[in-house]
Amino acid sequence: MSYRTKKIIGKILFHVLVTLSCILMIYPLLYMVFGSFKTQQDIFQNPTSLFPKEWYFRNYINGWKGFGGTTFATFFKNSIIITVIAVIGQVTSSAIIAYGFGRCRFKGRSVWFSVMIVMMLMPAQVLIIPQYIMFNSFGWVNTWLPLVVPGFFGYPFFIFLIYQFIRRIPVELDESAYIDGCSKYSIFGRIILPLIKPALITAMIFATYWKWDDFFGPMIYLTDIDKYTISVALKMFTDPSAQSDWGAAYAMSVLSLVPVIIIFFSFQKYLVEGISTTGIKG
Repeated sequence: MSYRTKKIIGKILFHVLVTLSCILMIYPLLYMVFGSFKTQQDIFQNPTSLFPKEWYFRNYINGWKGFGGTTFATFFKNSIIITVIAVIGQVTSSAIIAYGFGRCRFKGRSVWFSVMIVMMLMPAQVLIIPQYIMFNSFGWVNTWLPLVVPGFFGYPFFIFLIYQFIRRIPVELDESAYIDGCSKYSIFGRIILPLIKPALITAMIFATYWKWDDFFGPMIYLTDIDKYTISVALKMFTDPSAQSDWGAAYAMSVLSLVPVIIIFFSFQKYLVEGISTTGIKG
């Protein structure tokens, strides 16, 4: 077998494996999308079939009605409000803290940075009980405050991500700004923030995904139906002890993915740039 033939066979095998991997990964999503157009009977009688026997669009109408007298419009509104406030708080506070670690010299800086790294490595589940006790003493249970306020005190992963970007910015820029009469606040707002735009957008994308998909926090702290988020509503929409409308559940699951898909395709170029950290070279 010639070298050219081996090369062609290698390329064919590579593309076949990549295609099979893509189908394997995307199949659950396709099953959910096509399942949202199946009738209840079709879902259970043909569970292995991807395509519906007949297209049933009423699942979206039935699903949007929600449960307990609360429609999915309320759940979407709650998720959007919580996500927007929490993301603004996480990204803004993380950028300020990262600038402090990266450019300011203060006593105990290395100790506090080590504490931040430890917090980044610590599982979030470890903090659930003490946080619940603290928020309960504040009277914050069954409010949105436990879901948005902690974000305004920085998020370790985002602090570390933005800190790595700030480290790549030449210190000479700060020194030139000092000579021109800028303060630390001016340098942060006029010089550092524009240069770390890819890191900020990357943090914004991750924060949006994690807060939008967050199920554990809203499930613990919220008890009133009219305060539920999308993730909790989808769980409550399917009752294992009763007959659930799975077609409607699929339909609402599909709609819940629309905002995050739009955000991903709108900012994916910044996401790649932010992760690769190649956008800042001084």
